[in-house]
Amino acid sequence: MTDSLEFIFDGWQAYQKSIVYAVKPLTPDQLVWRPAENLWSVGELVRHISMGRVVWFLRMGAPGSDKVAGKIEFWEQDSDGNRQIVEEKIDIADQPDELIHWLELTWEMIENTMKSWKLSGLSKSYQHVWNGQKYAPTRQWTIWRILSHDIHHGGELSLMLGLQGIEAFELSVLFGHTILPPVVKE
Repeated sequence: MTDSLEFIFDGWQAYQKSIVYAVKPLTPDQLVWRPAENLWSVGELVRHISMGRVVWFLRMGAPGSDKVAGKIEFWEQDSDGNRQIVEEKIDIADQPDELIHWLELTWEMIENTMKSWKLSGLSKSYQHVWNGQKYAPTRQWTIWRILSHDIHHGGELSLMLGLQGIEAFELSVLFGHTILPPVVKE
């Protein structure tokens, strides 16, 4: 078995591409449409995917996360002392090129982490306070949290596009799983 995180998390990069391909052809009107006022638009969902990556990879000290975080102007501190991005002040939800830029920028951060860290380092933890309670999340916990965050919000993205009559083939029909397993050679 390999010690590479790229091997362990193989397939995530294809899901990333599926999200990018879904967003690339969208118009500003399609990005800001929402079926109800209390739901995020497609653009807000995509922005949230990118910003969630930044916050959690920065918390665990992932390679390049500080550089990406430095490009974000709007931060606040929550009641537990954690830095949070003020997403609604990042006015890109109607701009497909900017949304793709942030997806790709944050993916580069994830990819660098997958190349730099080894399986043996996944148990390394850091301190995080939430609701007044101190926790020691591991790198593995955090990476899984963001991977599942991408999948969860990618599903919402697929639904929001479907409600508009837009088919994002890779994201909806293939569920973002675009890497085929090895072919059996007989």
